[in-house]
Amino acid sequence: MNRRLVLAAALSLAASAASANPFAQTIMFDPDTREPLIARPHAAAARAPAIPREIVAFQGAYAPGTVVVNTAERRLYLVLADGRALRYGIGVGRPGFEWAGSPTITRKQEWPDWRPPVQMLQRRPDLPRFMAGGPDNPLGARALYLGSSLYRIHGSNEPHTIGQAVSSGCIRMLNEDVVDLYDRVRVGTRVVVLR
Repeated sequence: MNRRLVLAAALSLAASAASANPFAQTIMFDPDTREPLIARPHAAAARAPAIPREIVAFQGAYAPGTVVVNTAERRLYLVLADGRALRYGIGVGRPGFEWAGSPTITRKQEWPDWRPPVQMLQRRPDLPRFMAGGPDNPLGARALYLGSSLYRIHGSNEPHTIGQAVSSGCIRMLNEDVVDLYDRVRVGTRVVVLR
């Protein structure tokens, strides 16, 4: 049988299995090389949160209401009372774009517009100079601006990047998580970013 037909049949079978269970990732093997063929997960699975938002035990000398970003864990904690915190999954700065500090939230914005900073445009001249807020905007549903820096805690139109180190230093969250955090914090909230 033609190798392309065998591969097409295997991928078709894997795609059928993935649509039957949208969160499954089916692995098939190439009949000639025995290499794994990984079917793409169903679109619903790509939107599913990889890291659930949850209340967890938390130790640290931070006042309730403080936002603690642990970049090594790729988690953001909103400190609650009684040794607990609300934990969210995040995406963080890629190698060379890591940072630490303790800024405050200086501004909050729903569906923010995006203007890539000059430094980013020098690295990526193909980027647009302006993008209006909306579902296709890289800043997602909400943005929390950190001090006078270029960094933000913001949503993302790329949910698969949550849990990854891929940003230019901003802290990315699932849109539903950043909306939840946005509604819980105010301008002036202390944010502690740990490396």
